Amino acid sequence: MSIFIGGAWPYANGSLHLGHVAGLLPGDILARYYRAKGEEVLYVSGSDCNGTPIAIRAKQEGVEVNEIANRYHDEFEKCFQNLGFSYNLYTRTDTEEHHKTVQSLFVKLYENNWLYEKEVDQVFCESCDQFLPDRYVEGECPVCGAHSRGDQCDSCSTVLDAIDLKSKTCITCKQSPIIQSTKHLYFSLSKLQDPIEKFFKENKHRWRENAVLLTKRYLEEGLRDRAVTRDLPNGIAVPVEGYTDKKIYVWIEAVSGYYSAAVKWGEIHQRDICEYWEQETTSYYVHGKDNIPFHTIIWPAILIASGITATPNVIVSSEYLTLEKRKFSTSQNWAIWLPELLETYHPDTIRYFLTINSPETKDTNFSWREFIYSYNTELLGAFGNLAQRTLKFYHKEFGNVVEPFGIDEQIREKVTGLYEAAGNQLEKGNVKRALESIFEFVRWSNKYFDEQKPWNVINEDREQARTILSQFLYILGNLSSLLHPFVPFTVETLREQLGLDNCYQWKEVLAPTLLQSNTFKPLFTRIDIKEIEKERAKLGIV
Repeated sequence: MSIFIGGAWPYANGSLHLGHVAGLLPGDILARYYRAKGEEVLYVSGSDCNGTPIAIRAKQEGVEVNEIANRYHDEFEKCFQNLGFSYNLYTRTDTEEHHKTVQSLFVKLYENNWLYEKEVDQVFCESCDQFLPDRYVEGECPVCGAHSRGDQCDSCSTVLDAIDLKSKTCITCKQSPIIQSTKHLYFSLSKLQDPIEKFFKENKHRWRENAVLLTKRYLEEGLRDRAVTRDLPNGIAVPVEGYTDKKIYVWIEAVSGYYSAAVKWGEIHQRDICEYWEQETTSYYVHGKDNIPFHTIIWPAILIASGITATPNVIVSSEYLTLEKRKFSTSQNWAIWLPELLETYHPDTIRYFLTINSPETKDTNFSWREFIYSYNTELLGAFGNLAQRTLKFYHKEFGNVVEPFGIDEQIREKVTGLYEAAGNQLEKGNVKRALESIFEFVRWSNKYFDEQKPWNVINEDREQARTILSQFLYILGNLSSLLHPFVPFTVETLREQLGLDNCYQWKEVLAPTLLQSNTFKPLFTRIDIKEIEKERAKLGIV
């Protein structure tokens, strides 16, 4: 079975914060899981270097657009690598390959008569002497009244046109723009109402509830045609005569990055990518709540109109992560920036917390108190403690050689059942529930260790004590596979200590035969709870 996983493309206009990562992390967990199952996985993403936000940042700093894009793309790559994201390809939207692929898709839509010319009113700033891209316009949302930018309202998730905003202002000069007529190409999205409804009915059972409800709302309101060209400062030139002075609208070219990334990966590795774009492919699209309509309506419509059959199967759309019960705000610097966080905390600490508190069905909160107490209690106190006391005790009494032994059937049943249960949850995109089930087993194992009392048994029957401890070596070996998608760096260390190779498989691991350490250093070290107040102080919380 072929598995395609597309992670949303972050704008290369500023550093990543924890809220971004919360919505993207499930993609890496799924990729690692399916590879362990032996499936053919293509996991791609990249930096959105063509969007208006980059142009805004460049204008603010008085530098060229590519300087901003290069700076943050390089930073993103480093952060994702340090966090353990296992992309097959992480690319960017300002590459020649991306431009060619998107232009090819655009021409196909045009030649198949899905695009048409329309004269429209557009927001024009007389002070700046230019038509304004949607993100250059701010005002009141016409639906809910909240302060909004011109392309989408973050409060009610309505996809907007800047002209619809009330009390409009240009974000550059703060003047009120006027409305002026111009010509653009439009995508006949309304003609795809029936195919998109059919696609929705066939796949919605594998989507998260927020995606189902929002997509249902758009379909009930009726799909509207959308402009596919814009007067943008940077981006991909329109490959149609009469429109070459315009750019392909970012909403159509950014989602097309999933396909262009696959094309580029295929060229690099001399692989045929067709297997990832056929109807039989299982495709996961991983993103935040604000990107839902672009993945459940816009991208499927482009694929259908282009004759590509691999429409999204599973929509893994996260709700929002809040920070100390407040929404992340880059403008107010109310955020935890990923580069800084990775300098201080182990990447698996971040991966664990964001997964066990994943905003799968509702908004969840990041607080420094919960972050540090969760780490000390669960990663260190449960998983780390089980590994440390098992390995140190066994090595002290019996050395590094593990003699053959019979595995307790109760334990084996729990282990094999866990592979199936956690795997089922992962395939549904429920990464939080999968990790919860594994840590339930970790806690059970610690309790079982206490019940077996090997420290007492060894005084009466050394071989029985050896057998008891060997059972826990078997447990640890399997936990190293079960937890690999979630905390890959830590389980790599554990497998080294157990003498197991790094060939991860999603199936029962036989007991190790030769341990590989004379010290067995702890997998985790305690974080002083004094760090809670220090970190809160950085946010200005007294």
